[in-house]
Amino acid sequence: MDFTYNETQGMIRDTLARFLADTYDFDTRQKMIATDAGRDPGIWNALANELGLLGAAFGEEYGGLGGGALENGLLMEEFGKVIAIEPYLQTVVIGGGALKAVGGAQAAAYIPGIISGETIIAFAYAEPQGRYDLANIRTTAKADGSGYVLNGHKGVVYCAPWATHLLVTAAPAVQRVSATALSCSSSMPTCPALPAAIIRP
Repeated sequence: MDFTYNETQGMIRDTLARFLADTYDFDTRQKMIATDAGRDPGIWNALANELGLLGAAFGEEYGGLGGGALENGLLMEEFGKVIAIEPYLQTVVIGGGALKAVGGAQAAAYIPGIISGETIIAFAYAEPQGRYDLANIRTTAKADGSGYVLNGHKGVVYCAPWATHLLVTAAPAVQRVSATALSCSSSMPTCPALPAAIIRP
């Protein structure tokens, strides 16, 4: 397998590296964390709209740059160098990855919002008793009309205060065999399911 970056990938990496060098020194990061918001929304907006980097790993049919896992990897490496607090992993890699796997109307509806920076996804999977065992899920999802009602406890949901949507793992309320990923927004009383995004224990 060839992990050599092509010219476009090199440009993406260098663009992010320069941006972070100018805007994300350690003292600035500490000041962002100390604010009430815990972040600077302008950074995320710049990544999306000034640099276009939130679309690097998405296909052109969604308005992205046509990349994939390698683009995610090289961007994550640069974020790691500055210990970035941006929700790239949760929103682009995990949330966007689930949507790409599902495809269809849901991907078409949500991925453009990720690319534009308007949609931020928090991944709610860890439960206190599970100790990061993805198969140990007590949160349940009960069908309610076109959505689901969730009942349970998730812990340490990174970037939840900033999120417009939550990606929640839950077991069916009647037969707890598999965990379904549900997409919720803060304005929804119930959560529509991502039927193809199934995490099987």
